Amino acid sequence: MDFQIYGFTNLFLFTITLFFTITSATFQENPKSPISTVPQINSNSILVALLDSHYTELSELVEKALLLQTLEEAVSKHNITIFAPKNEALERDLDPEFKRFLLEPGNLKSLQNLLLFHMIPTRIVSKNWPVRGRVHSTLYAGEENVLQISDKKTEKSVSSAKIIKQDDIVKPDGIIHGIERVLIPKSVQQDFNNRRSLRSISAVLPEGAPEVDPRTHRLKKPVSVPAGAPPVLPVYDALAPGPSLAPAPAPGPGGPHHHFDGESQVKDFIQTLLHYGGYNELADILVNLTSLATEMGKLVSEGYVLTVLAPNDEAMAKLTTDQLSEPGAPEQIMYYHLIPEYQTEESMYNSVRRFGKINYDTLRLPHKVVAEEADGSVKFGQGEGSAYLVDPDIYTDGRISVQGVDGVLFPLEEIKAAPIAAPVAKVVAKPRRGKLMEVVCGTMGSFAFASCH
Repeated sequence: MDFQIYGFTNLFLFTITLFFTITSATFQENPKSPISTVPQINSNSILVALLDSHYTELSELVEKALLLQTLEEAVSKHNITIFAPKNEALERDLDPEFKRFLLEPGNLKSLQNLLLFHMIPTRIVSKNWPVRGRVHSTLYAGEENVLQISDKKTEKSVSSAKIIKQDDIVKPDGIIHGIERVLIPKSVQQDFNNRRSLRSISAVLPEGAPEVDPRTHRLKKPVSVPAGAPPVLPVYDALAPGPSLAPAPAPGPGGPHHHFDGESQVKDFIQTLLHYGGYNELADILVNLTSLATEMGKLVSEGYVLTVLAPNDEAMAKLTTDQLSEPGAPEQIMYYHLIPEYQTEESMYNSVRRFGKINYDTLRLPHKVVAEEADGSVKFGQGEGSAYLVDPDIYTDGRISVQGVDGVLFPLEEIKAAPIAAPVAKVVAKPRRGKLMEVVCGTMGSFAFASCH
């Protein structure tokens, strides 16, 4: 009797030990195995078919509305049916003012709601079309998010739109039907009506608004600005009145309190250019030939932000003596490469992907620089005077952003006005540091200036 009890106890302990051993080995083989939340979409998906289909206007709006991830999650859970308006309905038949409203950055949610209103999480093929009519919920989660699907004797329809291409694109995870017009949910129409009637826009001038003296471009009364707030005056009022002059002081979060140390930040980004390599000519311009470094430092100290489009040495070596001989030419060239915004490579690329072409203001009034997507990068300028973003985010500190480009940019008006000269054979010297310094110093010497070093 004692032997049997002892054997049963040993067997029980052995079973418990074996269980924990197997469990421990299982956890060691899969330590903290993360559960993938990103749906996998294959090449035969309805989303891929939509982006490659003849519904180009709809697919372009889907990309601009940043809906691909949302639709990938929807397709991974269930089949979907897409009612795709024809290109003419989105391009010509739609009210231009309404389309402009949808494409404004602040109305991204309205654009998303409009597109999701054309999709239902159910697969409906033409042979199974409900004869008596049926209501289906859409992927749009707001009120009035249903579509009335009906089949009359002469035609099939969805709400107020007629089906013009049944089963146009059929895939395992979804189906696309072509419709003749755009379906607009009531909430999107209401947002547009409110915007058009200015109900949601406040146009009341607040009391105590700062007044600028047009003669001096200074504030008539000093305004207290909290630390970290944007400056009161536009950046152009804080710029120096001319080349080689100190900038006019502008009220802002910097000043005597030194909330921003702009001089140190400018020195940091110039040192970064030198350590990065390939931008020595630009550093020479900023430090030796102009007072731009001092001016940029004071602007940043006053709370302004800047994005520098920095041409590399190879691009600077292509500048001719004629382009640099005019007084203040280096400053004017550099002003056209300074954008009074804080932009990174990611923000600029997302902007050109969504809106096509972007016109960025520059510190060279009134000229703007055009940016667009090209070859998976951002291209600035137009025609032969364009430059690509080749070295992204060389320096980013929240106030100054430096983006390396492979060309020197000029305003389009100057490119068109430049006379066409006969090609002249010349030997191009190998680019080296200080070439631009020698050209400009020689030009200054011809005007009886002292030689510079």
